[in-house]
Amino acid sequence: MAFKSVPRQPWWLGLAVILLGAICLYAASSLSLGAQYAGVGPGLFVAMVGLGLALLGVLLIFQMTRGIAFDEEARAQDPGMDKGAFFTVVVASLVPALAMKTLGLPLTAALSFMLVARALGSRRVLGDLFGGFVLGSASWALFSKLGLQLGGFLPLAGV
Repeated sequence: MAFKSVPRQPWWLGLAVILLGAICLYAASSLSLGAQYAGVGPGLFVAMVGLGLALLGVLLIFQMTRGIAFDEEARAQDPGMDKGAFFTVVVASLVPALAMKTLGLPLTAALSFMLVARALGSRRVLGDLFGGFVLGSASWALFSKLGLQLGGFLPLAGV
């Protein structure tokens, strides 16, 4: 009876992901899970990320024990990172910091949404701007309803 050779697995990767999850859960233990005005505190999101990371680490180790290996050949054929898309996403992440006070949340969200969609291959600029504007408007309305002040809806228009 011949034994099947098991490819060498990066066990440390699964353990590292579990450790990151544990660090997040430890940090969440010192934060409030609930808040009076919104019912959701900052610790809830940190705890959710920690649980998610721990679960993903366990699943990764489980995959390795089943013999599912990382495909080295596919990684060798990978053409590499698309630098144009990467820098488009970097710009999209800087837009809120640079334009939120001037443009307001809906327009800033529209611009960021369109840039990220473009980086992911979309060429429907007007549709992406509209979708981002709708999501940004809904977010602004929701936060306003919760009592959080995000500035004017459209500061350029005086609204």
